[in-house]
Amino acid sequence: MRRLADRKPTWGHPVLGRRGFLKVGSLGYLGLTLSDYFKLSNVMASGIKSEPKAKSCILLWMHGGQSHLDTWDVKGNSSFKPISTNVSGIQISELLPKVSQHMDKLSIIRSMKNESNAHSEGTYYAMTGHLPTTTTRFPSLGSVVSNEMGMLNNIPSYVTTGRGRLNSRSAGFMAADYEPFIVPQPQEEDFKVAELTLPENISVEALEARHSFLKLIDQRYRQLEENASFGTVDTFDERALNLITSPPVRAAFDLSKEPTKIKEAYGPGRVGQGALLARRLVEAGCRFVTMDGFPETMGDWDTCHYKNDYYMKKLAPPLDQALSALLGDLSARGLLESTIVLVMGEFGRTPNINPGRGRDHWGHCWSLVVGGGGIKGGQVIGASDERGAYVADRLVTIGDLFATVYKAMGIDWTKTYLGPGKRPIYIANSIGDKQGEPVHELV
Repeated sequence: MRRLADRKPTWGHPVLGRRGFLKVGSLGYLGLTLSDYFKLSNVMASGIKSEPKAKSCILLWMHGGQSHLDTWDVKGNSSFKPISTNVSGIQISELLPKVSQHMDKLSIIRSMKNESNAHSEGTYYAMTGHLPTTTTRFPSLGSVVSNEMGMLNNIPSYVTTGRGRLNSRSAGFMAADYEPFIVPQPQEEDFKVAELTLPENISVEALEARHSFLKLIDQRYRQLEENASFGTVDTFDERALNLITSPPVRAAFDLSKEPTKIKEAYGPGRVGQGALLARRLVEAGCRFVTMDGFPETMGDWDTCHYKNDYYMKKLAPPLDQALSALLGDLSARGLLESTIVLVMGEFGRTPNINPGRGRDHWGHCWSLVVGGGGIKGGQVIGASDERGAYVADRLVTIGDLFATVYKAMGIDWTKTYLGPGKRPIYIANSIGDKQGEPVHELV
């Protein structure tokens, strides 16, 4: 039975209502002394749930399906050895020696399950909590966070790189305001976001003057021709102008402002520079950033269909360098307490090695790591069986993961949105269209 102090206040309850407490006889009826009443009132007034710490989330996306057996949940059917970490009792792969020294900041969930072994369906499910249908486009985790948290400092609230299945990262049936702001891959030396770059012959002042002139003409035109869609167009126009003309926004996307030492710490290429850009964005106020967690030379983690060990040795080091640098950098800047770091893909890889010496798709049991933003690190949640094939203990679903992130960010994880046909849809949707629950060990 849950303790009274652990229950949410129910002010409409005939016994626990505020007015009931004010009646002299109610104290005796409940068996409470006056001291008990004031203690209980203080608990309720202060709010039983703690103040959320997370303001932003960085998702390093392991597109293609990272092998959990060779990274976070090493078994006897892996060629790679498990190594100790800076948390007693927790071991990860020898391929991740730098991250092993940051495991106090991260927790491993080793009992995840996906509803599909196909890339397209699995990715969509991992990003939205739903399998794709022909009737409904579901909103992604990033879009929901964008909607619930709002924009800060004029920085786009949801940013993603333009790689992979972008339909899985979309706002779905939600308003277009919550679609991600798509940026190019950040590994190029002359990395620029075209939408934030003005032609050389147009200054910010000239653009603002043209915008004011356009408003005058537009105002006269609307007097002649009213259109309900103008309001939406106005919103997008204003946001676009704010992005282009705001020095802090343009600065957030400008990797050239980073010292060479910091760039080198994260590592060159897509993974390192993507993680660095993610840090700059959350530091500026972005709510949700998705960056790719695989080098541009490797395609993605799906290369492990063939010569698994060879490709793992190519894929893991850039992630090891970038993730360890990100965790250390966020911590040093005082940002880790307000920034969730989530590392995951759409599923894991098979416990069996195929004839090509590779591992195939496997959604029945896989691993991810998460930390920061008030999420407790240095833990292992759940367990796989002896071969890493199936969940042996503490099944965690995508809906549970979403609920955990939402709770850390102060978002009501029980909330539903009205989809097509006014159908209520959980924002933390679990297997069987049930409501996900936060992983209590983490938040």
